[in-house]
Amino acid sequence: MTAHAAPFRVVFVCTGNICRSPMAEIVFRDIADRAGLGARVVSTSSGTGDWHVGERADSRTLDALARRGYDGARHRARQFTLDDFERNDLVVALDRSHERILASWARATTDADKLALLLSFDPEAHGNLDVPDPYYAGPEMFDDVLGMIESASRALFRQLEPAIRPL
Repeated sequence: MTAHAAPFRVVFVCTGNICRSPMAEIVFRDIADRAGLGARVVSTSSGTGDWHVGERADSRTLDALARRGYDGARHRARQFTLDDFERNDLVVALDRSHERILASWARATTDADKLALLLSFDPEAHGNLDVPDPYYAGPEMFDDVLGMIESASRALFRQLEPAIRPL
């Protein structure tokens, strides 16, 4: 009998879980699926705040995703909980304010060790580690943010792929 490894679980975290983190969740899942590793990866998202719990992603997020061929229709916002540290192998913050909040919620070193900034995986980020919040901007900013998320998510996946690809 062969043992099946549990899927690698990653949660992307932004403020309200209606703009940046849903984009990252959907993009990362798509990358894993296209690599034939969709069954080996679970990609979710959440927000540090509870303002939008249960809501769909912002319409501008859904539009930006659709323009690039992604489907965000099933997304519903949820708030990050302490159980997310246990459920996930990696907790990816979209900017340093989220990283600080998540670090303050970490109950142990094992929780804190799971934290990373999405743009820290992208060599093209050139030292800027914050994905800007497009919420108060126009549709063009949502497209720009999605481009940043796509680039960083591809870099993150390239780093993780050797560990998730079956032998």
